[in-house]
Amino acid sequence: MNISYLHGLIGGMLIGSAAVIFYWCNGRIMGVSGITSRLLEKSDKDSRWRLAFVLGLMLGGFFYQMSFPIAVVINASGWVLIIAGLLVGFGTVIGSGCTSGHGICGMARLSKRSIVATMIFMASAVLTVLLKKIWGV
Repeated sequence: MNISYLHGLIGGMLIGSAAVIFYWCNGRIMGVSGITSRLLEKSDKDSRWRLAFVLGLMLGGFFYQMSFPIAVVINASGWVLIIAGLLVGFGTVIGSGCTSGHGICGMARLSKRSIVATMIFMASAVLTVLLKKIWGV
């Protein structure tokens, strides 16, 4: 088995397990965009656990990279990355959630909205890869 598939398999199992544990402990869906978007709200009494969640995401990725180094090459300019990030943020607002909320938690609950959203995410990803192969961008 190619090592990159193994990393994806491990990551998927960790995310799925985290979603289940998060739901059991908090009774909430683990949607990263929802948790992150409410992180800095002044009226939010839950800001501590939201901050711990976001820091855990960052530290988890950092420690995984330190334990299993993977070469990451980004072939895009800073402006392209900024625009891409803004588009992703805009898409999560329009779609009322992100891939973790819809694709992992929503589909596990058999939410019709999440199933449709995930189908759109996946179709967009396939189209992006196809266009990249055609145009070589």
